Amino acid sequence: MMDLFQWFGKNFKLKTMKKLIFATGNKGKLKEVKKIFENTDYKIISLYDLGDVPEIIEDGNTYEANSLIKAKAIYNIHKLPVIADDSGLSVEQLNGVPGVYSARYAGENCTYDDNNQKLIKELAKFDEPHNAKFVCSAVFFDGENIKKAFGELHGEIISEFKGTHGFGYDPVFVPKDSDRTLAEFSSEEKNKISHRAIAFNTLKKLLEN
Repeated sequence: MMDLFQWFGKNFKLKTMKKLIFATGNKGKLKEVKKIFENTDYKIISLYDLGDVPEIIEDGNTYEANSLIKAKAIYNIHKLPVIADDSGLSVEQLNGVPGVYSARYAGENCTYDDNNQKLIKELAKFDEPHNAKFVCSAVFFDGENIKKAFGELHGEIISEFKGTHGFGYDPVFVPKDSDRTLAEFSSEEKNKISHRAIAFNTLKKLLEN
């Protein structure tokens, strides 16, 4: 008589989770991307899970170049498939600044608040609206194959901080057709519209296919 384990093995395909390292030390990004992949066959492994968040010099001049630098660096250490992204804010009146320098716009070791204060100060010389867009380049790398995805979220910068959710420039960025900043969105709401959500949902589909 077939035992219970044999019966399940014959009649059900056992689900094997595929490990993906997410090459980021940003806990805000990590939380968002884990949410995007939570109902898939992929298990997101953070650098914190591995006990090592190495410093990677992102010296590329595009978002895609920086995301690939991170993915390849982490793959070379752990030899597991990696996903990575580089994202930032592009402000029309500042000719695309802060761009790839968004995280360190106010200088090395600056805080999110430092960056936002500098941005508001720089835009004070211009008339409203201060049109801007969030941009994200997401990549997958497994030592041989590279998959790429891209996402944008358009909106404008306001001169006061609103909301307590999110991170980065979220408290001063109002998405198009909204009257709230991204920092006033719940994580579930943000993951439906954000540049990172668009990029990583596209990447997820590429991996699933």
